[in-house]
Parts: sequence; structure tokens; C-alpha cells
Amino acid sequence: MPAPFSLPDGFLADLQALRRDLHAHPEVGLQLPWTQERVLRELEGLGLDGSRLEIIRGRDLTSVVGVLRGGRPGPVTLLRGDMDALPITEATGLPFASTNGAMHACGHDLHVAGLVGAARLLAARIDELPGTVILMFQPGEEGYDGAGRMLAEGLLDVAGERPTSAFGIHVHADSPTGRIGVRGGTLMAAYSILEVTVLGTGGHGSRPQEARDPVPAAAEIVLALQTEVTRRFSVFDPVVVTVGELHAGSAPNVIPDQARLRAGVRTFSAEAVRRAARELPELVRHVAAAHGLEAEVEFREVLPATVNDDAAAEEFARVARDLFGADRVEQLERPRTGSEDFSRVLEAVPGAYGFVGVAADWDPEHPPASNHSAYAMFDDEVLADQALLLATLAWEALTSGR
Repeated sequence: MPAPFSLPDGFLADLQALRRDLHAHPEVGLQLPWTQERVLRELEGLGLDGSRLEIIRGRDLTSVVGVLRGGRPGPVTLLRGDMDALPITEATGLPFASTNGAMHACGHDLHVAGLVGAARLLAARIDELPGTVILMFQPGEEGYDGAGRMLAEGLLDVAGERPTSAFGIHVHADSPTGRIGVRGGTLMAAYSILEVTVLGTGGHGSRPQEARDPVPAAAEIVLALQTEVTRRFSVFDPVVVTVGELHAGSAPNVIPDQARLRAGVRTFSAEAVRRAARELPELVRHVAAAHGLEAEVEFREVLPATVNDDAAAEEFARVARDLFGADRVEQLERPRTGSEDFSRVLEAVPGAYGFVGVAADWDPEHPPASNHSAYAMFDDEVLADQALLLATLAWEALTSGR
């Protein structure tokens, strides 16, 4: 059975106040000075001395790492909460809405508050805690690889021995409040970027035969990429290509010298990444050559897939069922196609990442705005449950010796 953490009076209200303060003061990227100081105040408020809580600031980014050392010997586990916001102008109309042009549109304010809550619960039982918990407060998840940077700064060695398990939670604005989802194996996609420049020779729009027009070649490349991933890759190990940028020319009567495109590539296995890295650039070059042109191509791997350890994912689901009942826990059939840099941690440490729904007024006929929307709403009534789940996952991992 899960450790019997008792929630103190005002626990949820305190976490909601913290979350709403964070929501009103979002910061983007790797440098989050206000958020860092807010988290440091919360950790200092735990009232633990240096032998029980060591606090480490990032060197080149505003990360915060807390090392909670229990009063009993045991292994090390890691809990993560990301802290950064998005460059989105908020349109929710909430009384605590951001007014600075950034927005916690992905729910990271709840992630921070939930991890602070878990730290409070664990700190209250520090003398009984059988091991060490690393609290990973991470900036730069939204496209900055903050997790990778924290690993490079020695995150996994701060406790003196490396963690043997790691856990994290992500909230979703388009899933019913309190609904918990997890699965073993691949949970979220790997993300890569394909960048292409088709090199032509410009000229007058009225005499295309005297130029080498890169635009038709670029258009054909866009279509060929879609055919490639549906005809060359298995539907059971899919590849999703989205050409999000396409640029060429400056006037309707001018043939440009070049056309450029950038595509996001989502994959769900290491083998699919390797094949995409080899085959997509090859396809692009061949299409350009068919037009008598050359193409400069770069395939850049940004993030690996988020892959849960099977045993850790089952433990995540079991703890959630024991805490909240089986009706709130869903074994996800398929991965999500988004990407997540906690994948870096799960490459190095066996662990599990799961989802918690925060859509208060869930209506399947009229689904609410999703994460990354200027209208996304996050029900912070889940914060006590979120904190309890994280704390119990850590406790169970330590008491079982994992």
C-alpha cells in the first residue's frame, strides 16, 4: 500500500496560491530568474537543515535542484517539474492571467507547484524516508533542451550516487480532471528537424526556360515527403512529417534563386529515427536532381522518444490506482505524438512519465482548448493529488529498493 501521507490543513489552497502566482509571472527559455527565486523560497520554507536538504543552482541556466536526504539508508530517486512558459499572449481572462506576453500555456506552473507539494509531503517524513530524493526544477523544456543541459551540469551525480528511478507528470488541458494515463514503452515521440534549401538559378518570370526554377522542385519535395513516410515506413512504427515553413521568392514575376523549407519529423523508435535520417535527405536530393537542381539538406535530431521502463510504468499505474481508484487510471493504448525532453532522463535512468487531466468542464462533444493554446485552462484542483502521486511514487521506489 502507498505510504500514508497526510495532507495538512490548507495544503491544496497553498499549492493553488503558488501555482497562480507562477501563472501570473511566466518566463520563457533557460533564464527564469523570478521563477527560480520563487522555487528557492519554497524549498527554504521546508525548514530543513543542510544535512537533510541541499540546494543547487544551475551554472548556465536557472535550474534548481533539491537533494532531500532521508533519515534511513536507501537508494536515490528523482522527481521532475519543468518551469518555463511559452511566448504566447494569454487570452483566458483569468483574474491571475499573465500580462507580460508570455503564458503558462503548457501547465508547467502546475508541474512546479505539484513538485513543491511533493517536497513538502516528503519533508514532513524526512526521518523515516529510506533514501534520497532529487527534486529537479527544470527551465527550458519548450524547445531549449533544458533537461539535457541539466544532465550536462551533473544532475544525476548531485546525491553522491546516481538515481535508480525517475518519475514525472505532465498535465493536459484537454483531458478530464483527475484522469491519469500511463503506458510502458514509448510514451511520446522523438523529434527531429529536416532543413532543405533547393538551389536554382533565378530569372524573369516570363522566361522560365532561361532559369532553373526551385519552386516546383520544392513543391514536389513537400508532397514526396508525405508519400515517403506512408509508403516506406510501417504503420506500426509510423513517421509524421509536417512541413511548417516554406519560403521562396519576393515577387510574382521573379523566379527566385532558391527555395527553403523546414519540416518537423516525429518518430517512435530509434530505428525509425535512423532510417528517417538516412532516407529523407536522400529523397530530397533525388527529387531536386530530377529537376536538374541541387539541394542542401540537414537532418537534425532534437529529442529522443520518451520511453517508459515497463516495470516503472506498471508501478506508476499501481500507485495511482491505490491512491485514487482504478476508474481514474487509464492504460494508454498509443503514444502521444508530442515530444518531451524528460526523455533525456529516461534514457539514463529507468523510470516513468505519466499524464494527469486538468479539464474541469470536460465535454467530448466540445473539447476544451489544448495545451499551447492562448485559451488553455488548467484546473488546479488536481494539485493535491498530483503532489501526493509524486511523493508516493518516490516513497515506493525507495522502500522497494529500486
